[in-house]
Amino acid sequence: MGKAVADRKMFNGFTNVKDSPGTDFGERMLNAAASESIRHLFTQSQSVEVSIRCSPSSKLLQGSIDSFKMNGRGLVIRRDFWVEEMRFETDAVSIDFGSVLSGKIRLKQPTQAIAQVILTEAGINDAFKSELVVKRLQNVTEPALMNLSGGEPVSFSEVKLKLLPDNKIQIFAEAILPNNTVPVSLTARVEIERRRRVSFQDPKFEPEAVPESLRGISEILTMAFAEILNNMVDLDRFDLDGVLLRINRLETEGDKLVFSGYAQIERFPSTGGK
Repeated sequence: MGKAVADRKMFNGFTNVKDSPGTDFGERMLNAAASESIRHLFTQSQSVEVSIRCSPSSKLLQGSIDSFKMNGRGLVIRRDFWVEEMRFETDAVSIDFGSVLSGKIRLKQPTQAIAQVILTEAGINDAFKSELVVKRLQNVTEPALMNLSGGEPVSFSEVKLKLLPDNKIQIFAEAILPNNTVPVSLTARVEIERRRRVSFQDPKFEPEAVPESLRGISEILTMAFAEILNNMVDLDRFDLDGVLLRINRLETEGDKLVFSGYAQIERFPSTGGK
């Protein structure tokens, strides 16, 4: 928890982009162009605040800026995935100054940024209702499941996740078999694999939430469901236009899941919401 809090504090102080009396006109123009470009990353956003600094301002003519910082709140990615907050900050960046004059920002070369992404428990549960996720949980044909269902596909629905301390989660769901609906219940520890996948480690069947007569079949379904989840959450499926996210660590903080890592920014987006 301490590291995530420290990372969050590191971003304090740049989220207010209201121009002070001394703010250079070139910086204001950059801020406006960058804010408009960043908004195009998202289907919708409550706020997107950008701060670009260049001192002395004459460096801007050579396309050199000192730092670029963004803080977005209430963001929706690909129409269904709610992000409570996303922040990133770069060091020096090289841009094409001519593009700024046309209201756009064009990078001369890709750049990296420190990044932090915060999801809420409610946002994660809404994501389980999205069309993309629901499709992955319907008509599953894993052999272990079809052995229980007489060779018929099995579907999972009514997924509800609860965040727990120490990077643990609890998940409830319903497994839909041809002639029965069986509750599944598990706890697991969430970890990051290869900086892009969220994995559910050490899944454990939690029998207390399941009727005693169904616990045998529920345990098998629960372990199969955990394996399905392990193959679902890959950040590459949610790439933003021109921005590649990579995660170094994650932590649960109350009802929030905090990811810390970096963003590889290839270009600023120029098309509408994702």
